[in-house]
Amino acid sequence: MMISGPYRLLHVGCGQKTSADLPPPFNQAPWQEIRLDIDPQMRPDIVASIDAMPMIGDGAVHGVYSAHNLEHLYPHEVEAALAEFRRVLAPNGIAVITTPDLSMIAEAISQGRLMETVYTAPAGPVAPIDMLYGFRPWLANGARQMAHRTGFTTQSLVDALRKAGFANVAACSDKFWAIWAVASRNEGDGAAVQALVKDLALRAYPARV
Repeated sequence: MMISGPYRLLHVGCGQKTSADLPPPFNQAPWQEIRLDIDPQMRPDIVASIDAMPMIGDGAVHGVYSAHNLEHLYPHEVEAALAEFRRVLAPNGIAVITTPDLSMIAEAISQGRLMETVYTAPAGPVAPIDMLYGFRPWLANGARQMAHRTGFTTQSLVDALRKAGFANVAACSDKFWAIWAVASRNEGDGAAVQALVKDLALRAYPARV
């Protein structure tokens, strides 16, 4: 991507820090991670909800990375979150978003596979029901904030990002039942956006659920 200056990456909904938090190219220099989470127990740099980040200035970061947290919002909150992602990005910045793919989940459910393990994430075995409503072991342990309150198809996520004002948007699915989307603020970044989203999907990182 055509990004100059310090490479500040805002990792929203970061959760507990692990060695596998960020995909390339964000997991190496010159990218510098800024961690944001609503739960102070995750020890983020910034405690905030992803749909309201007033402590971060307009254009303050060059990248926003959102991994499996948009689905925890209610539908009406998604528009506010995406607007915040765009607001905090520099003019040449990009947002990278990954979230469960409802199309793939719906197909599995129609085949009678609701409770069947379809892949294993770092947190454990995952079935379509976990991607639809939230990871059952976490919910059983009282983490109700981890319930899923909305969902996306590839097209609906692209439409939401375009509605939020991103100039170029590309999205595709990976083998771990997730959508990857890349959105830029610049009109001229279309080819780079397409290349990055394909690379992310091909690498196919196991989802955080």
